[in-house]
Amino acid sequence: MEAFLVTGGNRLEGSVEVPGAKNSVLKLMAAALLAQGKTTITHVPEILDVEIMAELLRRLGADVVYRPLEGELVIDVPEVVGHKADYDLVRRMRASIAVLGPLIARAGVADVALPGGDAIGSRGLDMHIEGLQRMGAEFGSEHGFLIAHAEGGLHGAQIWLDFPSVGATENLVMAAVLAKGTTVIDNAAREPEIVDLCHMLGKMGAHIEGVGSSTLTIHGVESLQPTTHATVADRIVAGTWATMAAITMGDIAIDYAATEHLEIALDKLITAGATVEQTGRGFRVRMERRPKAVDIVTLPYPGFPTDLQPQFIALNAVADGVSMVTENLFEARFRFVNELSRLGANVRTDGHHAFIKGRKRLSGAPVEATDVRAGAGLVMAGLVAEGVTTVLDVHHIDRGYARFTDLLTGLGGKIERVDADALAPA
Repeated sequence: MEAFLVTGGNRLEGSVEVPGAKNSVLKLMAAALLAQGKTTITHVPEILDVEIMAELLRRLGADVVYRPLEGELVIDVPEVVGHKADYDLVRRMRASIAVLGPLIARAGVADVALPGGDAIGSRGLDMHIEGLQRMGAEFGSEHGFLIAHAEGGLHGAQIWLDFPSVGATENLVMAAVLAKGTTVIDNAAREPEIVDLCHMLGKMGAHIEGVGSSTLTIHGVESLQPTTHATVADRIVAGTWATMAAITMGDIAIDYAATEHLEIALDKLITAGATVEQTGRGFRVRMERRPKAVDIVTLPYPGFPTDLQPQFIALNAVADGVSMVTENLFEARFRFVNELSRLGANVRTDGHHAFIKGRKRLSGAPVEATDVRAGAGLVMAGLVAEGVTTVLDVHHIDRGYARFTDLLTGLGGKIERVDADALAPA
């Protein structure tokens, strides 16, 4: 187990390059199962979750070569794929459930352990299962595994999602591309990562209409072909660096990022007092004074992303004024607030609302990262706290942020990775 020692007080200044999106590349890797042969994915982030998904694909029979320094994955899928996704991997990363749709479509059977992942609240699989059932799959459960069968193959269906679930949309699209007939998914999620997945599937020979809209029409084909595809830039990583510039009253150029994927978040930073300008390589965020408090309401894309909520709570914790943050997607995401309060933040929660009264200073203390984005938010708070903040359970942060300490140090931040056991009192 490792920890970060974060020393506050330094302004962040410089430039960073945004890698491919964690929330996209894991689904692209799952989609590679749909075609026999070698699929190459580039612009791959150097994060722990990629290694976990690579091992899962290997256990399903694929030969996976991961070159993290080059940002490249080569996935060689056999003619016959396995169908069992074991608990020891699935429990570590909820995105493992993305193999469910491809396995049913390709193998006609899937045994997938019920997933784990971040502790941010209930994220049931009901919509995944109901949609696949409409396409002809039959489900059961045994010994902690979700077991699906569709020996006769899947067929097209009309599917309405009660909520624009990203995971359900992705699984259903990947299943539908090899189903017989036409599948229509209404109230589909519209995230850039889903658009990225659809673009890769299109390169593989899939026929998908309405990409980027809330209605996707998929005309099934008999087979797909392997391809080469570059992962879309990670908008959440870009948004995290942008918020770090604001909280430290810094100046960061964020390269290879798309402002159109972060319109609301960047507008909130402007409201907080930051200057945001596009550059030839991405965009730049500058903050020259203490930020002003801003209200946030998380919503499905194109609304404000829940994955930037902890970072903005950290920003509001040192902002001038009082703010309210409303979390509409994951009810347990406010667990992070208890840790932030240990640094002196004045935050009160009531249901799915958090009320924050900004303070001029926070003070360093030991805190625990409960998920990927909470960990980033705690590091941000540590960067502006007096003294040293010890962030424990940083494996969560490693799941979503490549070369995190190196990049922060390069921007002028003071952060050190240490053995957590060495911090324990003798």
